Amino acid sequence: TAWAEFQDGYTMGSLTSFTIGQDGTIQGVYDNGTTKNLARVALANFQNPSGLTQTGNSLFQVSNNSGDPLIGAPGDEGMGAVLPSSLEMSNVDLSEEFTDMIVTQRGFQANSRIITTSDEMLQELVNLKR
Repeated sequence: TAWAEFQDGYTMGSLTSFTIGQDGTIQGVYDNGTTKNLARVALANFQNPSGLTQTGNSLFQVSNNSGDPLIGAPGDEGMGAVLPSSLEMSNVDLSEEFTDMIVTQRGFQANSRIITTSDEMLQELVNLKR
């Protein structure tokens, strides 16, 4: 037989949402009215951030030049901050994307003209044969 050593007055709850505080604390909100700290966001800094190896548009990897990561909490000296409920601006260069789109569109138009011209030439050949 199993029994509870204590009772906190709350029924079992399911996680319904979560919040992230400026100190990096992740709090879970449950459907039974309770809120509990679940985890804390850790941040990393490097002796030489420019020594990191870029492996994607916004993904970097530790290298010999960057040094070992210095792990800390948001707000600690030398660490960044967590800004809950904030949106990061897009890192897409709109002028570059529009330029690429125009180049692609011009290529599509040129291919379309080639097909139209070849159809006209084939039609002319068929007419010459008659």
